[in-house]
Amino acid sequence: MVGPQSEGQGAVAAACELISAGANLTAPMFFVCLRKGYGNGAHAMAAGSLGQPTFSLAWPTGEFGPMDLEGAVQLGYRKELEAETDPDARTALYDRLVAELYERGGAMNVASPHEIDAVIDPAETRGWIAKGMRMAARH
Repeated sequence: MVGPQSEGQGAVAAACELISAGANLTAPMFFVCLRKGYGNGAHAMAAGSLGQPTFSLAWPTGEFGPMDLEGAVQLGYRKELEAETDPDARTALYDRLVAELYERGGAMNVASPHEIDAVIDPAETRGWIAKGMRMAARH
């Protein structure tokens, strides 16, 4: 995650190392998001880009975003949240904005503009990986 504590623990450097290692892989690479794919972490797991692996998939439970969605609302909508003086209205605004990001970042919505290749039933995962290995063996 983003922030001083995470940065102090070297999260960004570790993500950069993973991205670099992934970019230099000679073995086939497949990306399957089971739950959360946020920011540099998602890119690190996908060798730098969701377009880099042979295929990028998600289970229906997959979520995507530039960072954790609650943090994205806190940072991205800080002025709007601070401008709301009524605490109940501020909470309602925050909850609505978070819900909108969860909707937009859901696996089906991320797949529709082809940011990932498909949303699959978890039971199909093994078949996709086997297919990917067969495809890689032909090249």
